Amino acid sequence: MLSKVYSLAVLGLDGYVVEVETDFGTGVFSISIVGLPDVAVKESRDRVTAAIKNSGFKHPRCRVTVNLAPADIKKQGPAYDLPISLGILASQGFVKTNSLGEYALIGELSLDGTIKPVNGVLPMCLSARRRGFKGVILPRENADEGALVQGVDVMPASSLEEIVDFLNTGNTIKSHKVDLKKIFPDEPSYEFDFSDVKGQAHVKRALEIAAAGGHNIIMVGPPGSGKTMLAKRLPTIMPSLSLEEALEITKLYSVAGLLPSKGGLINTRPFRSPHHTMSFA
Repeated sequence: MLSKVYSLAVLGLDGYVVEVETDFGTGVFSISIVGLPDVAVKESRDRVTAAIKNSGFKHPRCRVTVNLAPADIKKQGPAYDLPISLGILASQGFVKTNSLGEYALIGELSLDGTIKPVNGVLPMCLSARRRGFKGVILPRENADEGALVQGVDVMPASSLEEIVDFLNTGNTIKSHKVDLKKIFPDEPSYEFDFSDVKGQAHVKRALEIAAAGGHNIIMVGPPGSGKTMLAKRLPTIMPSLSLEEALEITKLYSVAGLLPSKGGLINTRPFRSPHHTMSFA
């Protein structure tokens, strides 16, 4: 039996939809994954096999072919574990196929069937909303990040068994929401502040002009003269982020895997500290 499950991936900073097609054939049991998978995707064969067995489901005893489309884009990371396992279960009749087309699935599987978080959830959920999916089923640890996207249901799950039950009955998993007003205050809180700097009148004036006019600025001086200390406080005199800017910054952090453990919105202007050897460049 042929089944089709939808997943999501990231190309650059934007998400796109991946169709995960599963087909059973004759022959000795094996799982073949095509569609330009990298090593992490190929290794999902072993994770999926163990997760299905340890979740109490029967594993097929035949050749399984999994196609990740579009086939001309390289697939990376472990986020395809969940859709591949659901495709195999759907092909065996363990999952109602009429509900599979409404949701996109992302998540890494442990050998016991529990679901681990993945990177890039925010741009993935944005692409799911553009594509018109009813919802996205994702790891519980990624729920706050995914819920930043309004207009698509974010369904956090902890295990493969829980998701199968949800797709068959509509129970067990509830849509997760976040209050954007609480996590996106009008006045963001910074660890440092420009008012901490005493003296340095000329460079402070230069930074104020750069911030007001959106100009570049280069600071030259010996190590320890306060260049990084001043630059670190520059975001505190810049205008507060708009929601669109905050989402764009959060996408960068999400793809890079730099979001805090609970995810959520980056609501302050970021600062990247240069390496100290730049003083001698």
